[in-house]
Amino acid sequence: MAGPGPGLVLVLAGLWARGAAGGEVVAGRPGALEEEIVSEKAAEESHRQDSANLLVFILLLTLTILTIWLFKHRRARFLHETGLAMIYGVLVGVVLRYGIHVPSDVNNVTLSCQVQTSPATLLVTFDPEVFFNILLPPIIFYAGYSLKRRHFFRNLGSILAYAFLGTAISCLVIGSVVYGCVALMKVTGQLGGDFYFTDCLLFGAIVSATDPVTVLAIFHELQVDVELYALLFGESVLNDAVAIVLSSSIVAYQPAGDNSHTFDVTAMFKSIGIFLGIFSGSFAMGAATGVVTALISFLLFTKLREFPLLETGLFFLMSWSTFLLAEACGFTGVVAVLFCGITQAHYTYNNLSTESQHRTKQLFELLNFLAENFIFSYMGLALFTFQNHVFNPTFVVGAFLAIFLGRAANIYPLSFLLNLGRRNKIGTNLQHMMMFAGLRGAMAFALAIRDTATYARQMMFSTTLLIVFFTVWVFGGGTTAMLSCLNIRVGVDADQENVGVPESERRSTKAESAWLFRMWYNFDHNYLKPLLTHSGPPLTTTLPGCCGPIARCLTSPQAYENQEQLKDDDSDLILNDGDISLTYGDSTVNTDSVASSGTSRRFVGNSSEDALDRELAFGDHELVIRGTRLVLPMDDSEPPSNVLDNARHGPA
Repeated sequence: MAGPGPGLVLVLAGLWARGAAGGEVVAGRPGALEEEIVSEKAAEESHRQDSANLLVFILLLTLTILTIWLFKHRRARFLHETGLAMIYGVLVGVVLRYGIHVPSDVNNVTLSCQVQTSPATLLVTFDPEVFFNILLPPIIFYAGYSLKRRHFFRNLGSILAYAFLGTAISCLVIGSVVYGCVALMKVTGQLGGDFYFTDCLLFGAIVSATDPVTVLAIFHELQVDVELYALLFGESVLNDAVAIVLSSSIVAYQPAGDNSHTFDVTAMFKSIGIFLGIFSGSFAMGAATGVVTALISFLLFTKLREFPLLETGLFFLMSWSTFLLAEACGFTGVVAVLFCGITQAHYTYNNLSTESQHRTKQLFELLNFLAENFIFSYMGLALFTFQNHVFNPTFVVGAFLAIFLGRAANIYPLSFLLNLGRRNKIGTNLQHMMMFAGLRGAMAFALAIRDTATYARQMMFSTTLLIVFFTVWVFGGGTTAMLSCLNIRVGVDADQENVGVPESERRSTKAESAWLFRMWYNFDHNYLKPLLTHSGPPLTTTLPGCCGPIARCLTSPQAYENQEQLKDDDSDLILNDGDISLTYGDSTVNTDSVASSGTSRRFVGNSSEDALDRELAFGDHELVIRGTRLVLPMDDSEPPSNVLDNARHGPA
């Protein structure tokens, strides 16, 4: 038999030499091999614990979804899906806390790295930054992306007042009341650590973040008064952004000197400047990235329409990158992604293919649903598995009293002042409902859990949990009964809300309520929409004649194809009180032969309002009849059926 070849001999010699060298190392360090084995076991155990973490929450979400289906099937509205998620989280937390046997050798390093209490802690512990970087962005983006712009912008002034002034008032009131409770606790000897006025203000900023997701879901299902829905939804969307920046500004409060908790005018104005700088910078970055993505979609998505998967993926990545870009630049990503979502819905959405429009809506709705219920499930678990809870009855009672007083100081005085300038008044029953609907939720929890290092922060976190549980379960469950008690309209169709209202009153209400939005609407419709989307009038018709070459270069071919669509004052086609104008090329024929010049002047003055109302709603219905484009605007009611029939079956 032939012996081994020279190549095999060399390989075996190399392996022998490597083993000998390794033996010398092990001989020099007897514990090296054992440490490596322990490290591998620790890594494997950590992987198993991470899998168990996700499995627990997936099971919770699955159970929540099945129960939601049962509730919807039975038409039960006394408990929302978020309340269900919290209940299941509490039940699992009780089992993990008291139902799992803790072995005597729990500190054995082979189980996990630095295990100090029980396996239950490992099953529910997440880095608080996970909430801000992964779970909150889709929730906030979906709020902006699904915004009903028509009703939002009609009430923009009131929404801004509630969101900015109201949140600041609520923060000050809550902070002052809580500071009084802390002083009482200090006198009675119940305070177990430092609790400064800045901590009280921080707590006020945290619990001022309203999250009426339960109430809004019931509002949507019952089709509650659209004004109430718009005010409450708009306030909650902007309120979260204001609360985040406000809490960051309070944390940044640093007076000169050794004592960092004394009042200092310079430090106060510095914090105010930080608030204004961060919010305005985040707003500008979100809007700018939204415009940039719209421009990219304008240039590229036309070529990607044949591949909806790539189109949707690119849209998703550009949207998420807004949050990360803002955080990397030192701004607030939640604020940036909110305004990016609003901008995306206004511009980028129009550049997507029909399939991608449906996909993006469904994608972000799904992410919002899962992230929201994940957070509420975690709240239930944290009530029993968080190891550093500090519950003080005096502080808890004072906190509940403070949030009610803060909400009342927000809603009622501001509503009184706003009604002085509103034609469509905010009724007393609507004010009571807004007061009742000031629930706390995911945002307050995420802000509270972000820092639990000190005694004050631990007490604030524990109390915030109780506030969220109480408001979601009690106020959320009592929404239907409160609507009935306050005699608030339900079953209101948002598109038929103004049917039967005199035309003069409808137009005055539009002009009054959307005045802030109208300041930039004409610029947006004439220049930004044609530049960033394929809709709107061509730039060749809106820019001066000297800019003709640039206008032709920047205008898309689709804009020329759609130039007959309804525009502002120079509308080609209109359906207004029986007047129908048909456009044949450059010639316009009015079908109403008895229309007076006064009627024409009235139309010219009001067409901008009609165009704005339609654009903020659902757009126009178009019928193409033998080369003639007839636009039937979707204003406040559907066009008469006889007009549609005549258009379809007109003479040849």
